[in-house]
Amino acid sequence: MPRLHVCSLARIGEMVEKTGARSMVTLLSPGTEVLRPDAITAENHLNIGMSDIVVAAPGQVAPGVAHVEELIQFVRRWDRAAPMLIHCYAGVSRSTASAFIAACALNPRRDEREIAQALRAASPTASPNPRFVALADSRLGREGRMSAAVLAIGRGADCFEAEPFALELA
Repeated sequence: MPRLHVCSLARIGEMVEKTGARSMVTLLSPGTEVLRPDAITAENHLNIGMSDIVVAAPGQVAPGVAHVEELIQFVRRWDRAAPMLIHCYAGVSRSTASAFIAACALNPRRDEREIAQALRAASPTASPNPRFVALADSRLGREGRMSAAVLAIGRGADCFEAEPFALELA
């Protein structure tokens, strides 16, 4: 069964080795360096440069429609033969939003609340970026249900760095 694995920047090498992931999504502030593990080819790595913010701020790159489109196109091209790893700096906000978006994009008939609850069960610290989710909600035609589902699970427990987790797609 295909899985999405989520972790922090500090754990990507370990998690690629542990999970056998062959595709990876990086969500870091523009200009932040990331060393792509050897097991991930360049064509199987999406690097989205955006800040972890909800409201536009000077000097920051807010999540935008183009970021959502890149993510959706990338996950839809994924062959699902091996797991996908999604990471941001701490594994809390951008990466959990992206895993939620990916699960919704790949399962158009699956209930958004069910996916959000699975996300919460897998990670007590998950706090999906609401701006990124709202943009994806609109793009996927989910009519506000994705945003409502994330709002319903609430903010995750505070942490400096989340523990890695897996989100099942079925």
